[in-house]
Amino acid sequence: MLSAYLNATIFTGETLFYAHAVLKENGRITGVVPVEEVPSHATVIDLQGDILAPALIDLQIYGGNGGLFPLHPNVETLQAMYAYCKSGGAAYFMPTIPTMSFEVMLQAIQAVKDYWKQGGEGVLGLHLEGPFINNEKRGAHLTKFIKSPTKEDIDLLLQHGQGIIKMMTLAPECCDPVLVKRLQDAGILISAGHSNGTYEQLYQSFENGITTCTHLFNAMSPLQSRAPGFVGAIYDHPRVSSSIVVDGIHVDFNAVRISKKIMGPRLFLITDAVEEGPGDYVYVKEPDRYVNAQGVLAGSRLTMLQAVRNCIDKVGIDAEEALRMGSAYPATLAGLGRELGYIATGYRASMIVVDKQWQLKQLITA
Repeated sequence: MLSAYLNATIFTGETLFYAHAVLKENGRITGVVPVEEVPSHATVIDLQGDILAPALIDLQIYGGNGGLFPLHPNVETLQAMYAYCKSGGAAYFMPTIPTMSFEVMLQAIQAVKDYWKQGGEGVLGLHLEGPFINNEKRGAHLTKFIKSPTKEDIDLLLQHGQGIIKMMTLAPECCDPVLVKRLQDAGILISAGHSNGTYEQLYQSFENGITTCTHLFNAMSPLQSRAPGFVGAIYDHPRVSSSIVVDGIHVDFNAVRISKKIMGPRLFLITDAVEEGPGDYVYVKEPDRYVNAQGVLAGSRLTMLQAVRNCIDKVGIDAEEALRMGSAYPATLAGLGRELGYIATGYRASMIVVDKQWQLKQLITA
């Protein structure tokens, strides 16, 4: 059935259209056309003057809607997380496991497999944040599970997680570049993070093929006058990107604004959202964040749409660019830039409808 979404300001990820309609059929976009060119047999959906834009994508989230993936790595938790993501305009996400035992990582791999087998939607793959990180920049991660990778570790993860693990955060200075290359050759997006490496070490890791980084400023060596550190390497490298948590807690809004000036399209959004729960990781809910049992910042209460709205209202980023930070840029990083992140012919029909105050009215999924 052909559907036509009209009477909206349409942002395609590249261009703003007025007096146009988005045509959708069989889960795909079939065109963006002037209203007068809408076929007569199309089912018309009147969006009443709202904004239509690409659906958002969260590449790092631990839990939501009562489900906490590190505590309960199962299908039910993924279903709860998907509901949470959708409530914040994200049609796709990568459930994330922090630095934990290999037993839990294998359970998470199996959970994603089972979720997909049962027809579960929205999950792009698994993000492992650790365990191959630097203990000096562990943040809320647990020392007892931190290690440098061995060939056997990589063999185990690839044996069980090939095609499931889609992203991994690691500290380059703690990892043999040969093993990092093996992960990349297996199609895993490697993100530098939880690293105390020097500017030189991190810059070289980018030259060696690492293309992105995990939550700018958080758990990384800072930019200083005599030691530019991890942050300096990110700023300085022309191609490397980084996620950032724009809740005003993880990073001051002025630091986001400065970083955006420097990095432009290399900066993208994640939520890093968690949920309350006991276990190896204890997450305690506070009014605007989550902390661990020691009071260390351990996760956000963001949705992706809240992050976009903060970029617009608190940071001063243009609405179109803020939307790209939550859709087009994550899609491209995930290797789905020809499927998601834009409203264009042939793309999946994954879109959000928001009002002028950036409140979600509708999530349209393929």
